[in-house]
Amino acid sequence: CGACGPGFASPLDAMKGPREEILYVPCIYRNTGRKKPDFLATLDVNPKSPQYCQVIHRLPMPNLGDELHHSGWNACSSCFGDTTKKRNRLILPSLISTRIYVVDVGTDPRAPRLFKVINPEDVFWKCNLGYPHTSHCLGSGEVMISTLGDPAGNGKGGFILLDAETFEIKGNWEKGDNVPPMGYDFWYQPRHNVLISTEWGIPKCLGYGFNPNDLKKGRYGRRLNVWDWTTHTYIQAIDVGEDAAPLEIRFLHNPNAAEGFVGCTLSSSIHRFYKTERGDWAAEKVIQVPSKKVEGWLLSDMPGFITDILISLDDRFLYFSNWLHGDIRQYDISNTRQPKLVGQVFVGGSISKGGPVTVCRDEELQSQPDPFVIKGKKVAGGPQMIQLSLDGKRLYVTTSLYSAWDKQFYPDLIREGSVMLQLDVDTERGGLRVNEEFLVDFGKEPDGPCLAHEIRYPGGDCTSDIWV
Repeated sequence: CGACGPGFASPLDAMKGPREEILYVPCIYRNTGRKKPDFLATLDVNPKSPQYCQVIHRLPMPNLGDELHHSGWNACSSCFGDTTKKRNRLILPSLISTRIYVVDVGTDPRAPRLFKVINPEDVFWKCNLGYPHTSHCLGSGEVMISTLGDPAGNGKGGFILLDAETFEIKGNWEKGDNVPPMGYDFWYQPRHNVLISTEWGIPKCLGYGFNPNDLKKGRYGRRLNVWDWTTHTYIQAIDVGEDAAPLEIRFLHNPNAAEGFVGCTLSSSIHRFYKTERGDWAAEKVIQVPSKKVEGWLLSDMPGFITDILISLDDRFLYFSNWLHGDIRQYDISNTRQPKLVGQVFVGGSISKGGPVTVCRDEELQSQPDPFVIKGKKVAGGPQMIQLSLDGKRLYVTTSLYSAWDKQFYPDLIREGSVMLQLDVDTERGGLRVNEEFLVDFGKEPDGPCLAHEIRYPGGDCTSDIWV
């Protein structure tokens, strides 16, 4: 709809959108031992293209050690009715350096170029925040970025507000002195006057890897934080358990819906959050991935480590990745209180046969899964970031979580680089199957193996677009 503004009128309209032909993926060199800047990769995923499954463009950042992580847009379906808006800038916050890069993807979508750099000092001085994570565009013509902490690396859940035209920092979105002790991801739902954010952990603890001694010391998050959308004030905390580390949060896409799901990494559980009859918000655990009793690993109990979740645009299926166990799962959420497992596939992980880990007791599997090999390559790491095609039929997967944790849990990933895979989805009955013809091997990059993270389509996707 060229006369309507960016995005789609509704989630169901988005499902009828064009098939993805290129993808944007931040690629990280921090903690790999290679003194190279992170870069934005453009991938060709058109099966009819001679460059199918290849990186067709690389945009290196001008600095070292940024740790590009997640990305967002200057405009999305929240601006659908505004013909003055275009989805032509990709926002790339740097988790460690606190730089924010703005990339021009509109002039030549197949060859993005750097448009603007927002320096960390500006973020520190204007917002007293650092460690930016999730970027969402707002219908107001602004871009909002959540943060993990303050400039010193202490936990602090706040938000940076950018002008979506000039990308000048406007200041903080939040108002008042009451702020959560930590931050991470967020999703907003104006029809219910709410924004809900999550908590990972204290940045200066996370920066060096996962330390079991940090557990039970209040260094990992345990709350969903509820904000009043109109007044920008922090109004409620929902406790989902000690050291749960709730990460990715997704409302249902239907803008009238007053519920959604959040993935808790350390506790390996999925909680449904919802609006109560009283008008406040609550959460209930609806999925628990059992830990496995193991030998030859950091701890005697290995959690699934749910690191990414998403919901299909028709709100029928929930997907998530268990980064340590190595599986991706698909659940039918027709009944949001009782998700039903309908698809599962193992594509790596820490428990495959022949590795250093022996599983002594497993509530789910009869035997350890086979090592995952595709096109002759044994895949290092486990499934991590996921992105679903608009029509819901293809699920893309990358294997890097965060360079410091990659280095600790999957040293082979640092040496060999991450990969991107694609799963075929049965959208009728449910089911997942690896596409054996699809592999992007980031171990073959010209500057050496790198760590590929989040996935974006030029036209928007089910983890970046919000309908208002």
